[in-house]
Amino acid sequence: MELKNFKWDQDADGIVTLTWNVPGRTMNVLTGSAIAELAKTAEKVAGDASIKGLVITSGKANGFCAGAALDEMESGASAPGGAPKTQSPEEMVAARYNGVMQFHHALRKLETCGKPVAAAVNGLALGGGLEVTLACHYRVVSDNPKVQLGLPESKVGLLPGGGGTQRLPRLIGAMQALPLLLQGGNVDPQKAVALKIVHKMAPADTLVAEAKKWIKETPDPVQPWDKKDYRIPGGGPYSPGGGQVFTMGNAMLRKESYGNYPAQRYILSCVYEGLQVPIDAGLRIEARYFTKLMMQPESRNMIRSLFLSMQELGKGARRPASEPKTDVKTLGVIGAGVMGFGIAYVSALAGIDVVLIDATQEKAQGGKDGAAKILDRQIERGRSSPEKKAEILSRIQPTADYAALKNADLVIEAVFEDRGVKADVTKKAEVALGNKAIYGSNTSTLPITGLAEASERPESFIGIHFFSPVDRMGLVEIIMGKKTSTRALAVAIDYVAKIKKTPIVVNDARGFYTSRCFGTYTREGMAMLADGIHPAMIENVGRMAGMPMGTLEVLDSVGLDTPLKVMRQTKKDLGVNTGPDDSEKFLMWVVEEKGRLGRKNAKGFYDYDDKGKRVRLWPELLAYNGGKWKTDASVDEMKQRFLTLQALEAAKCFEEGVITDPRDADVGAILGWGFAPFTGGPISYIDSIGTKKFVERLDAFAAKYGDRFKANKLLRDMAAKNESFYTRFAPAKQAA
Repeated sequence: MELKNFKWDQDADGIVTLTWNVPGRTMNVLTGSAIAELAKTAEKVAGDASIKGLVITSGKANGFCAGAALDEMESGASAPGGAPKTQSPEEMVAARYNGVMQFHHALRKLETCGKPVAAAVNGLALGGGLEVTLACHYRVVSDNPKVQLGLPESKVGLLPGGGGTQRLPRLIGAMQALPLLLQGGNVDPQKAVALKIVHKMAPADTLVAEAKKWIKETPDPVQPWDKKDYRIPGGGPYSPGGGQVFTMGNAMLRKESYGNYPAQRYILSCVYEGLQVPIDAGLRIEARYFTKLMMQPESRNMIRSLFLSMQELGKGARRPASEPKTDVKTLGVIGAGVMGFGIAYVSALAGIDVVLIDATQEKAQGGKDGAAKILDRQIERGRSSPEKKAEILSRIQPTADYAALKNADLVIEAVFEDRGVKADVTKKAEVALGNKAIYGSNTSTLPITGLAEASERPESFIGIHFFSPVDRMGLVEIIMGKKTSTRALAVAIDYVAKIKKTPIVVNDARGFYTSRCFGTYTREGMAMLADGIHPAMIENVGRMAGMPMGTLEVLDSVGLDTPLKVMRQTKKDLGVNTGPDDSEKFLMWVVEEKGRLGRKNAKGFYDYDDKGKRVRLWPELLAYNGGKWKTDASVDEMKQRFLTLQALEAAKCFEEGVITDPRDADVGAILGWGFAPFTGGPISYIDSIGTKKFVERLDAFAAKYGDRFKANKLLRDMAAKNESFYTRFAPAKQAA
């Protein structure tokens, strides 16, 4: 049989091995043509008496299938099943629904073909890839602990659209299935066997043989849910146990998501409604919810930002094409504090030799010890081993001698946010560095062009801003100074790719992009305090808006003395001699009068226990001003204030040329400071509202709350022309 995405091989026993190998891709994905070929295969297997069974496996060494081809889905060129591009909303809805149903029909043909079908899963099986295996009667998976199986669709604003919300709960019960569906987490083969998602583990080179053995010896060509005596594990939605699952699940979902994520709501509805009807009706329910979800801006924005844009940026979309590929083999890190040893750790983990410098050998060694503690936590969680720890730490050389930097390809300075201190270490480093080495500053606020004045080679000076904690945060903000060369940019992007993080590229300005925009969130929280709104309400509404933490909790985590220092340094640099404003006065009272620095001394806007856990809001804060706090402010308006002000600052960054690519803006906001992921980022947030309506909202807020909400000229121009950021600043138009 002629196939493009699969290889057909029928043995003497009549068992067909269907090897999945999508051409032109490093990983198998469910393209429209692959789905059509699965349906064609099912028909052939069902209709050919010489075929006794089917084994589906992968020809890709790194996995079985990574899921749906989201690039196809997003482009609109086709729906999941290959439906043609359409124009009207009605036609688009019909095309998406029919496309999903084509996938459902293909898998139902497979599981009802009357012949035993087995999946030999030789690598990761995610999303639609796992859904294909769930439509098989038997599943055997490689015993490699690195193999991952899961349905991660909810993480990018989708729901499993290939029967995942129907087959998985029918297979293992709603109680076990819902966490996997709602959280989008993965399981390793051992856990998959324990949950009964797969039947057996086996060595990778025996998988196909094991699958064939099952077909020969104990074949069962009927799925559990197609048998007359089938019972849902744990009971259905109206059973005592099942009813409790959905009651508690709904409450927990609301608590965790505040209703911001339609994908999770729809997943819960799919499972609840689908388990009350036969499988075919359940699949139609899933298809309707999937189609409805794909028409929501939250889903489209999350797919674009959290999947497509992240992939593009991670693969070097912002790298200068004219520069040859580089490879950082030796890295210098100056400053062995929390940021410094974090950078040293992630670099050594990627196979890079690291010279870790501090003022004394003892301090430098303390940084290496900090990296060791990260590895100890990984070992405790079963994610590393003593042998791996020793290997990684062997790459970190702690020293106080700058001469050790002589072979460094790249140096990253991670000392205090003080211009004088940074200038001093820059000069010391350049004495030892070779002419080709690039020098990066891990600063969150100080302009790179100004810091480069201390360098003899400003063209090789660049900003490389990591986020804390470095080992867990996936973003690196790369800042171009006025004299920074494209070679320096290429080296920085290649290095970030090597340590497996996502780079965004911005131009120089105070606070750059991330710190500048994020600062508006905490400042608006302080403004709400000044308005007399109850601190607890401010914190809760911040989380309800989609932010990971309330503004006061954020300030405690950063350290309350840090924003105070930044305020003063900014005024000093700008030559502003005015006295402190209300926010600065409030911080002066908290920090300098009350001695509360936040988490670093276990007392800030919150009180903390001896393990650093938040206990309560600081009682003296609640008693401030006689305890006369407002609790009747509009929750919706407060949420809009938080998100709108951050998005406005992002728009100002476009106007000033700090940001030039919407992908950098949206991905940087979500990964960098946790801007409400369901929006797709601040630029997607504006585009979804529409620039005209967004400016109208700004005008209303400016009249009520002041000039900080005043729309900039770019937004007014775009509103007048009804433009969006993703059209006016389309990534395709950017220079490579």
